[in-house]
Amino acid sequence: MTMPVHLNITLDEDLYRRLKARTAPKKLSAFIADALKARMGPARHELDAAYRAASREPWRRRLADEWAATEVEAWPE
Repeated sequence: MTMPVHLNITLDEDLYRRLKARTAPKKLSAFIADALKARMGPARHELDAAYRAASREPWRRRLADEWAATEVEAWPE
């Protein structure tokens, strides 16, 4: 489990007003964290774990086997 980190950030006054108007009291940190996660995408370790899990799914293996014939340099004669 990761520990929270406290930040001091600077925002344009208009952006701050919009943020406060859109965010529930005491939920500002969660809103900013969610926005950053959406903008940055998943972490590398999360992607690696998802790809490993997907590679173990039987239907994906069958699909990969079916498409393997298209991954050749020349067309079959």
